[in-house]
Amino acid sequence: MESSHTALRAPPRPARLDRGRQAAPQVFERLRNAIVALELPPGAPLSRAELAGQFGVSSTPVRDALMRLEEEGLVDVFPQHATVVSRIDVDRAQQAHFLRQALELEIVRLLATNPDQSLVIRLDHAIALQQQFAKAGDFESFIAGDNDFHAQLYAAAGKQELWTLVRSRSGHIDRLRRLHLPSPGKAQNIVRHHRLITRAIEAGDAEAAQQHLRKHLSGTLSELDKIRSRYPEYLTD
Repeated sequence: MESSHTALRAPPRPARLDRGRQAAPQVFERLRNAIVALELPPGAPLSRAELAGQFGVSSTPVRDALMRLEEEGLVDVFPQHATVVSRIDVDRAQQAHFLRQALELEIVRLLATNPDQSLVIRLDHAIALQQQFAKAGDFESFIAGDNDFHAQLYAAAGKQELWTLVRSRSGHIDRLRRLHLPSPGKAQNIVRHHRLITRAIEAGDAEAAQQHLRKHLSGTLSELDKIRSRYPEYLTD
């Protein structure tokens, strides 16, 4: 894996917002994406005044966005002092993993019980795109493709609202995954697991689909000690 200074990108200057939408949700989404992508790493200061200027909004949408980020544990707010991006909370990451695994084990079981070839085609397409992103070293697009693969599983099972719930709890585990992703072979392992899950669903083999999913989701946490030794300043004790 690259060092923490070369594997992560400097935060880009935010583009102005879409005036056709409410400002606060857009500020929240952009800041959250930057935090999860580690463009804003743990410890990075967040100035309300500077963010308001960069986004071209008043301080109110920025305040509201930071409050939502605080609720997810992604920022630490010190009243009258500072707001900073939080360190990765390992306990929250483990709880998010527990939630997601419990839900997705049941989802792949349901999908394998009644295989849908149109879903298989969509999953194969998502996997092909991920393979392209992996070869190009485009980690942000790769992660978006990974999310799309799993979102399609939830949608096919009629559980879209549960995917929204999972995403709202995933900020800490997603940051761990982003730290782990540049490790040699990690991206290819994700693609391989996605293929195995898809083939098991297609074959109607619920047990195999669950087995592959369990291994797929546990990859990052199984390497927690290595990640912690590499990025000790980013993780909670």
